[in-house]
Amino acid sequence: MSATAAVAVNAVNAVNGATAATATTSTAATPLLAVHDLRAGYGRVEVLRGVSLEVRTGEIVALLGSNGAGKSTLNNTVCGLVAPSAGRVVFDGRDLTGAKTRDIVRAGLIQVPEGRRVFPNLSVQENLELGSFARARERRAANLERVYTTFPRLAERTRQLAGTMSGGEQQMLAIGRGLMAEPRLLILDEPSLGLSPLLVEELFALIARLHGEGLSILLVEQNVGQSLDIAGRAYVLENGTLRFSGTPAELLASPELKRAYLGL
Repeated sequence: MSATAAVAVNAVNAVNGATAATATTSTAATPLLAVHDLRAGYGRVEVLRGVSLEVRTGEIVALLGSNGAGKSTLNNTVCGLVAPSAGRVVFDGRDLTGAKTRDIVRAGLIQVPEGRRVFPNLSVQENLELGSFARARERRAANLERVYTTFPRLAERTRQLAGTMSGGEQQMLAIGRGLMAEPRLLILDEPSLGLSPLLVEELFALIARLHGEGLSILLVEQNVGQSLDIAGRAYVLENGTLRFSGTPAELLASPELKRAYLGL
């Protein structure tokens, strides 16, 4: 069994503590994350044009779209990195529109950004410890142990500089860093980008297992097929506007949608 395969096998045990902390007062009828008519952009360039979506507790939702569709802008606006020009972001009943990034992280809304963005000159363990800087700091040691159980390869390289690791190893590190904060909702932005087909398959197995343990996930991807295989619902974003909202079966049943937005 490869080290990355072990990621998926060990994930169930590793997230027990973290997912226990995800319990909220939300119900199936009350979204954990609700985005209402969100508009945002850069300077005079509007990227998001009235986007609305939701993620319920314990749900995995796929947000699909091509490069330039506005997916990362949506993530960064929800997570406080880009200021919205209109609309609302509500997380577990709390209005976080325009909130500071640290406050959003403290609420349990955690993003694993596109491109991993690990700190290359810091060690594996230092990168992981930064994941609990704003949230779950008092449980850092226990969560670190759980991450190392999930990712045995990281446990073997605690002092290795993150910048010297392979792309797959850096993705392990980025997800592990996100789990260190005991997320209530984990946003994964293009996690399969740049990975080999084998690593992509094992990555999606890990995501499915994390979700199976109750972790709420917003999966932002260009990998349509595997995203729809594990998602309960899906949205398609095009040019800053949502073009579809529904189940994967409904999306795949429409030849027009498949051709126009998914390239299938």
